[in-house]
Amino acid sequence: MSEDLILIERPAEHVLLARLNRPAARNALSGALIARLAEILRDASADTSVRAVVLAGSDKAFSVGADIKEMVSGGLAALTTPSRVDGWYAIETFDKPIISAIEAYSLGGGNELAMTTDMIVAGENAMFGQPEVKIGVIPGDGGTQRLIRAVGKPMAMRMILTGEFIDAATAFTCGLVADLVPAGQAEARAIEHAVAISANAPISVRLAKDAVLKAEEVPLTAGLAYERKAMFVAFATADRAEGMQAFVEKRPPVYREE
Repeated sequence: MSEDLILIERPAEHVLLARLNRPAARNALSGALIARLAEILRDASADTSVRAVVLAGSDKAFSVGADIKEMVSGGLAALTTPSRVDGWYAIETFDKPIISAIEAYSLGGGNELAMTTDMIVAGENAMFGQPEVKIGVIPGDGGTQRLIRAVGKPMAMRMILTGEFIDAATAFTCGLVADLVPAGQAEARAIEHAVAISANAPISVRLAKDAVLKAEEVPLTAGLAYERKAMFVAFATADRAEGMQAFVEKRPPVYREE
């Protein structure tokens, strides 16, 4: 069943954990899996009890990429079906914080999926790569665009044109990975980050994420104007008043707006 492609847990009050679950295929991204993940994220967006999401794989692989068997049998149409295109769009535009926890392999479409998230936490055993040129294609789910923004042109060219993998330490040094932890601890650390995020004002968190993402798309002047408008929206919320009052009173804030 499609529900079994991704396992859902609630490891903390406001945190949803979505675990890719195609172990026999090392979590290859089939069309059905992408559609299911998009469905989960749409539901999480509408669920006010969810303030942050952790996306994980297994200790064997986060994901080794697109399902090549689907591409062999279906050709280009396997990558351009409306459900798959709509699914990727839903993942890319998810409005709440999402953190990927990487153990072992994050390759091809799997690495592109990780790069759609807001933060990558990696175990020291993780390996990252865009090996599409080795099978006669190129990264087609955002790899050529997101990787250069994450690691810069020289490293992006190295990874994409050679298809070679980089280890977790290198990925951390060049900026692809936000947090590097001992092997086997990526998921736990990602949940810690999600819990910390969830303790903050939910509207402010979403506004801040949106403003940061806008910086990748617009010139500085336009980005600053966008940030200022977002600040005005945040300042008008009851949670802003609560947060500042709690700071003055030296107590933990109680945020209620979702």
